[in-house]
Amino acid sequence: MSPTSSSARPGPTVGIRSENLTKKYGSTVAVDDLSFTAEPGVITGFLGPNGAGKSTTMRMLFGLIKPTAGTITIGGRDITDLDDPARTIGALLDARAVHPHRSASDHLLAFAYAAGLDRRRVDEVLDLVGLSDAAGRRAGEFSLGMNQRLGIATALLGDPGVLVLDEPLNGLDPEGIRWIRTLMRDLAGEGRTILFSSHLMSEMELTADNLVVVGQGRLIAEATLDEFVRANTTQAVAVRAQSPAGLGLALREAGVAFSTQPDSSFLVVGTDSSTVGKIAAAEGIALERLGPVRESLEDVFLRLTHDVTDFEGRAA
Repeated sequence: MSPTSSSARPGPTVGIRSENLTKKYGSTVAVDDLSFTAEPGVITGFLGPNGAGKSTTMRMLFGLIKPTAGTITIGGRDITDLDDPARTIGALLDARAVHPHRSASDHLLAFAYAAGLDRRRVDEVLDLVGLSDAAGRRAGEFSLGMNQRLGIATALLGDPGVLVLDEPLNGLDPEGIRWIRTLMRDLAGEGRTILFSSHLMSEMELTADNLVVVGQGRLIAEATLDEFVRANTTQAVAVRAQSPAGLGLALREAGVAFSTQPDSSFLVVGTDSSTVGKIAAAEGIALERLGPVRESLEDVFLRLTHDVTDFEGRAA
């Protein structure tokens, strides 16, 4: 079923923009002069280690926390100035923020009535997230994965043009992860703005188009996923020869740096496959394997954020 329905008109297609956003708690700086954008039709991954300021930034977007300085807006407007917030932006910030004795259906009805939506939309989003059969069950009986689905259903109630999801994959099984990945792609394909955070780097690599990477509240990088990995990856080549000793000698004589891997292959850095192949050919060394090595998003992320991991915030 499409996220869009006849009973809830789609919200305007707008983007998110943060400009010089700053939040201080006394001498502790949680968000530090942070500027970035999340554009319509694009899935923007929001990355950072624990304590990087991601959740604080999202809460400032929704007016739950007041910035110390700077702005974060939806279509150029503060959320408090939106004519119809529920139909403009939807959020999953804490999937556990549900009364445990309230049924899934009643939980959604409360939000729907507040937003001027009818019961048909509640039934539609319950079906969309796969909770129709659990509509009458109390939320306190739900697994973490079911609570995640209920939170996503709440975010989708107003059929918004902007969707912000904080760790939406937590507690989901592989089928659920594939489902939310497909849902985000479908929503972005309709021209909506998707901003989501996740600690699952493999899923971020499969899902995100653009990345906003933060550490200690500061912007580390803003780029497409491919640009981010390419710009922060050292050129390397994996090569395996029938004569490892002969290839090692040839590489050393050519002034090429390499390291020996557990399977006796070499990881050659700072050059390309063509150069390594020519060095081997010149010495008559037969190669069993030769090709470029691409670091994963996880490798690059962990290396770049190694020195900015901060679990408690920073003193100004």
